[in-house]
Amino acid sequence: MMGFLIIDDHPLFGEALGNAIRISHPDARIYEATSIKEALGILASEPNIDLALLDLLLPDVVGFSGFQKIRDRYPRLPIAIVSSEEDKHTIREALEMGAVGYLPKSTSLGELSQAIARVLSGSVSAPRDFVAVGALDQSETARTLRERIQKLTPQQIRVLHLIIRGLQNREIASELKLAESTVKAHVTEILRKLKLFSRNKAIIELGKIPLPVPDACAGAKAEKAP
Repeated sequence: MMGFLIIDDHPLFGEALGNAIRISHPDARIYEATSIKEALGILASEPNIDLALLDLLLPDVVGFSGFQKIRDRYPRLPIAIVSSEEDKHTIREALEMGAVGYLPKSTSLGELSQAIARVLSGSVSAPRDFVAVGALDQSETARTLRERIQKLTPQQIRVLHLIIRGLQNREIASELKLAESTVKAHVTEILRKLKLFSRNKAIIELGKIPLPVPDACAGAKAEKAP
């Protein structure tokens, strides 16, 4: 049973998020907080949260300070931003800071549910019309992509090889003897570092260049499942 934390001080939208979650996860454990202080209290007592959905406009924070507080204390917790702010600069900043998704509050219930499902599968969810600065396009060279790959850890390189082979998170977890939650965290971080917003895009782009051999990476150390 998956656990979700909704952090929003608007009851109606909090209810809408809960409904979006239940479309695909009817038995989900859903916790709600109206402030960062309350959210941190829930996280301290409920360690098995799979995804936090965070509104940027809360009474006890300014800008991304609430996101940063949670990220600093729980660095492995996936956090998706939900906001009425649809400025592309804000969206870009959220994703560059490590948010696993940006969900505008204008999004329909069905689209919210789909975005949450994408995030849980290990992809990064962004609005349809959003194009990230630095996202790969035809004008960028393979060298640029190779430079981004150098930012990956040896274990992330191993996960990346299996993504390119078309394996899903559960299969990757079995292959590398990791927890599925660990694989999800790796996939999210891989996409963030490569500035790609779906694993399908990663498969297409990375299929064009040779990947480094994991064990040949500098400082390679086997990472253990939590």
